[in-house]
Amino acid sequence: MTYRERQRLSDIQAVIDAIRSHLQRGTLADGLVFDAVRIRLLEIGEAVKALPADLLATQPSIPWSQITRMRDHLAHRYFDTAHAILQATVENDLPELERAIQSLAEALHDQDDG
Repeated sequence: MTYRERQRLSDIQAVIDAIRSHLQRGTLADGLVFDAVRIRLLEIGEAVKALPADLLATQPSIPWSQITRMRDHLAHRYFDTAHAILQATVENDLPELERAIQSLAEALHDQDDG
């Protein structure tokens, strides 16, 4: 895989870490935390869009197309974003996404070593 692909995976991990940091400062009920998390989720969607389909296909349990659609929603319909959707995403989806990103990064590392 290319440097760009490894970098996008690293970017996604950094964003997940940033979301955790934002949530340590407060809940999504705090407007600043909500906005910070919303923007970070948008960044994840943008990074996913830059990854090749064959790489994403190796993690079929992740709803990649939903991630990119959420990015589009967050970017274009930001007044329509429900706290409950962001809360569910952060609590339920980010841990699974993080595991998949780590698995992809490890596979790329092994591929580079092999």
